[in-house]
Amino acid sequence: MRSSSPPAFRFPQRRRALFLLSLACMWLIALWAPVTHAAEESPSTDLASQIWQYLTTQESEQANSILTSIVRRPEATIQVVQDILRKGQPHGLQPVGILPDEQVVVRDRPYRLSLSIPQSYEPTQDYALVVCLHGAGFTGEAYLDRWKSRLGEHYILACPTYPAGGWFTRRAEDLVLATVQLVQQRYRIDPNRIFLSGMSNGGIGAWLIGMHHAPLFAGLAPMASGIDDVLFPFLENLRTTPVYIIHGSQDQVMPVELSRKLAGELKNLDYPFIYREHDRTHAMAGGHFFPREELPDLVKWFDNQRRMPVPKTLTVVRDASHLLPFGWVRIDATDQIASFSEDLIDKRDDSIRKRTYARLTAQVTGPNRIDVRTDRVRQYTLYLNDDLVDLSKPVVITIDGQPSFEGLLTPHVETLLRQARLRHDPAQLFPAQVTLTVPPRAS
Repeated sequence: MRSSSPPAFRFPQRRRALFLLSLACMWLIALWAPVTHAAEESPSTDLASQIWQYLTTQESEQANSILTSIVRRPEATIQVVQDILRKGQPHGLQPVGILPDEQVVVRDRPYRLSLSIPQSYEPTQDYALVVCLHGAGFTGEAYLDRWKSRLGEHYILACPTYPAGGWFTRRAEDLVLATVQLVQQRYRIDPNRIFLSGMSNGGIGAWLIGMHHAPLFAGLAPMASGIDDVLFPFLENLRTTPVYIIHGSQDQVMPVELSRKLAGELKNLDYPFIYREHDRTHAMAGGHFFPREELPDLVKWFDNQRRMPVPKTLTVVRDASHLLPFGWVRIDATDQIASFSEDLIDKRDDSIRKRTYARLTAQVTGPNRIDVRTDRVRQYTLYLNDDLVDLSKPVVITIDGQPSFEGLLTPHVETLLRQARLRHDPAQLFPAQVTLTVPPRAS
């Protein structure tokens, strides 16, 4: 007689089947979960981290390795990379208030930097930056008191200290550039609202550094200062960089005639400037000082200034020691021209006395047409983007009235990132470049 299994025996079989089914579901969920999580993550998040790592690393070999990795990524298109760069590096919370003893390292040497950060600082809001250069016998910290109470909650003030106020040296020039870069890394700065000011020797530095690096600044404000006549050709670099000049008529340290001559040169160039001459005197400094009464109008001027990051016309005048990118142009090679020493004003050889400099003007004169005029230039590079030309169409370039180039320029992510690393400027992004040789002139 065949016996049948009791119900108690069949019930565990059903439970076993349900158990196996649940295990299978859990296994499928485990497999699906990381896929779903990865799909939900934006691929640009990882890319953005890698881009900022490339832009900020100090090691050139490491930077090149990161760059190679970035350009191999299929999602690293020019548009995606530009969007990441324009958004800017994320900024976290930073110290606010008066920071009198920060530090900037230039050529392995530390320099003091005094900062004034608004108490209401928010890392998601853009702030204007004013870099102020002190005079001889002062420090950056001493200059904070003259400025901070009037600038308001939308300005960050940076006052580096340089020995004896020698702002007319190459090391001091590097210090100013390093100061801007350091503040930009720590705080959220509007790249189109960076100003350079200075008093006395600091005003000399504002002129010299501002002229050589004009595309960086929204405006210059030199006070009670001046420059040598042999440097006047570099004023041409200020075509799109306004200047606010303040000088006392009773100044016995820096004669007011220095600023009057500079204002006259800017007027002859038809460049934007404001000239303020006051007749106030100070018990200790005579007429050589910056009256507090002048500050409100200067701050109003700051309030209204915005840099034009990619102007359609640029003029650059260079000596042989400053063959650096200047906005969207760079002079690469020249005829024999003057060259400054480490001290930007101490050398007076024949080429400097004769003002033998290289000059280039580049102008977008029509759709996809750029006309370039040169003097003592043998080779130059243009850095281009869609604000200047339509990179999907052929570009025509003339040199001194003669055809020089006609064709398509291919944008590259590598070009875009290399320039971004060099410039640290999210408002000046250039994915295409072309280097051209100037034909020799007929003798």
